[in-house]
Amino acid sequence: MKKRLTIELGGLPEEGKGFAGELPAAIFDLPEDDAQATGPLVYDVWAQRFGSELLLTGSLSAPFEFTCVVTLKPFIQTIRVDDAAISLEIENEGEIDVTDALREEVLINFPVDPRCDEGDIPQECKIDSRYLSVDKSSEDGLPTPPRAESDDRWSALDSLKDLKDQS
Repeated sequence: MKKRLTIELGGLPEEGKGFAGELPAAIFDLPEDDAQATGPLVYDVWAQRFGSELLLTGSLSAPFEFTCVVTLKPFIQTIRVDDAAISLEIENEGEIDVTDALREEVLINFPVDPRCDEGDIPQECKIDSRYLSVDKSSEDGLPTPPRAESDDRWSALDSLKDLKDQS
């Protein structure tokens, strides 16, 4: 498995050339508290040069472990970009490294709110009712958040209103 995908511009035919393979999951290099790649980035792209631009078209995919926003459980979802179209400006002749461009194309297709029912193996995506402690009986032992009527912050603001009326 290659560590990077570089394209030799001098050897690129005018009609373009196909590139297929895998790049290691390490290229994603995401923070520990974020989604993590669980497998390689698989690519099958066509590279063609147009003047000072290199156009890559094709498909990309990589599996990631996300945390469900509803259940807070981890799940695997493969990010697939079937109609990728990436344009890179050619700054100098020789080789051009397209690894970061492929990486970014996958990352921008992350789900905004990952849900386990959209994973590769869909799971029931339902919040555990025990954790909905608002308006629940105290029998389940979970803490109940304070009610709006017992919030003293508003009464502090009301006293400021009284000061304004005095002037």
